[in-house]
Amino acid sequence: MPESTVHIGLLLPEVLGTYGDSGNAQVLCRRLRWRGFDAEVVPVGLGEPVPSTLDMYLLGGGEDGAQALAAAHLRKHRRALTPDAVVFGVCAGLQVLGTRFRGLDGVDHDGLGLLDVTTEPGERRAVAELVATSPEPLGPLTGFENHLGISKLGADSEPLGHVVRGTGNGDGTEGAVTGHVAGTYLHGPALARNPALADLLLAWAAGHPLPPLELPEVDRLRVERLTATRRRRTS
Repeated sequence: MPESTVHIGLLLPEVLGTYGDSGNAQVLCRRLRWRGFDAEVVPVGLGEPVPSTLDMYLLGGGEDGAQALAAAHLRKHRRALTPDAVVFGVCAGLQVLGTRFRGLDGVDHDGLGLLDVTTEPGERRAVAELVATSPEPLGPLTGFENHLGISKLGADSEPLGHVVRGTGNGDGTEGAVTGHVAGTYLHGPALARNPALADLLLAWAAGHPLPPLELPEVDRLRVERLTATRRRRTS
C-alpha cells in the first residue's frame, strides 16, 4: 500500500448503486483503516473522467438503461481502466467489464473488455440467495442475486467460483476473474458478506497479502448466512 491515503474509486454510484453495492467501497475503506492505513472513497459521477490516480475501482449493479448509460460513459472515459488496474464489478458492473452485453431490447452494447465475458438475457430472472465454492483463501462465497443475464466466459477469464445454490452465470459458474479484474453476481454488499474477497482485492492493490483481522462479528455474519442458505436447501 502507498504510504499516503489509499483512494478507492466508486464509479457512477448514481446509476450503478443498486442493492447497496456502494457499500463495497465502505467495506474496503474500513478494512484498511482497521489495519492502520488512511483510506478514502472517491465517487466518480457521470460526466466525470475516471482518474488514473486511484488505487482501485468499483462498479455496482443497475437496471438495463442505467447499465447501457454507464457502459457508454466508461468507454469514453476508460483510460484509467486498464488490464493492470484493480477493478471489481457487481452484476451490471460484471457485464460492463465484459466484452459485450445484450439489453432486453435486443440491442448489443460493447463493454470495456477487461473480462472475457459476454452476456445475454435469459428466460427467467434469478432472484435468490447465491452460494458458490471457491478455492482458498476465499472459500464459500455468499450473496443474493437479482438478474436476468446469462454470462458466458471466454478463454481469457476464469470463474470466481462454482455455484452450489442459485444461478450465477447460468452454467454452474459464478463471476469471472482476469488478472486483477473480478466480477460477480453477488449482492449483499458482496464484500461485507465475503471478507476474504475484500482482502484479496486489497492484496492485489498492495502487491502482497495484508495482515489478518480478528472480527468476530463479521465471522458471525458469515456463518449466519451460510447456515441460513443450508437450511433453505434442506427444507
